[in-house]
Amino acid sequence: MTSSGAPFRFGVVTPVLDSPAKWRDEVRRIADLGYSTLLMPDVPGWQPAPGPALAVAASLADIRVGTWVYASPLRPASTLAWEAHSLSELTDGRFDLGIGTGRPGLDDLLRELGLPVLSPGERLTSIQDTVALLRTYDGPDRHTPVVMAVRGPKARALAAEIADMVTFVMSPGSTRDEVVQMARELRAVRDVPVALHVSVVGDDVAPFMAGPDTDPAELRAADSLAILPADPAAAVEELQRCREEIGATYVVIGSNSADTVAPVVAQLAGS
Repeated sequence: MTSSGAPFRFGVVTPVLDSPAKWRDEVRRIADLGYSTLLMPDVPGWQPAPGPALAVAASLADIRVGTWVYASPLRPASTLAWEAHSLSELTDGRFDLGIGTGRPGLDDLLRELGLPVLSPGERLTSIQDTVALLRTYDGPDRHTPVVMAVRGPKARALAAEIADMVTFVMSPGSTRDEVVQMARELRAVRDVPVALHVSVVGDDVAPFMAGPDTDPAELRAADSLAILPADPAAAVEELQRCREEIGATYVVIGSNSADTVAPVVAQLAGS
């Protein structure tokens, strides 16, 4: 089956915006709404560390868990691979490793933490090393899925070699045509399934998935794939189009829109 014919599944980035007790309730609620995966951002100092949070989430509900996404410069490849394999083991194979080269502004955080500021090439090498070590830790009886966040041609080329799924990093001005072209070039090498990073639903911007100055009207004007209509029927039509155009079968939204998108999940999940 090609990625464009694969069934839909839906993930939710669920940061701890309030108390841990309320977050635990949110984990259970998202699972009850039919979402397949609960995801945590990787923002040191603003959120609990992804690893412990996801281990807790997996113990609370029968749901997959994952990172959206680990920033490769923040940890040595050996540490990150060990942590990813450990999460895969502790969750009985319900962990997805989302990994990328880091969000804008990460260099300042690296300096603050006393970590080296890696070049783009060094960051990709770190991802490659992490995945290679993860496969060694997993051995023949475990395969931890890897989702790579990519944009440039070198990142897409590496993803075509080592990733189980990709998500395209979109700027506010990224148009549908630009993302379709990236997907076409990637799938010409290998038909890698695509995860659609939806940072805005209607006019609601998801925390930790887009900048606070994100303008939904600007995304709509650019015909961006990072925004989804709040109307369920229109959202279903848009996602079916995305599956056809870029092979998107995994849709990731923010927890602030989980209720809005729930009717879409009920209609499309598994179809």
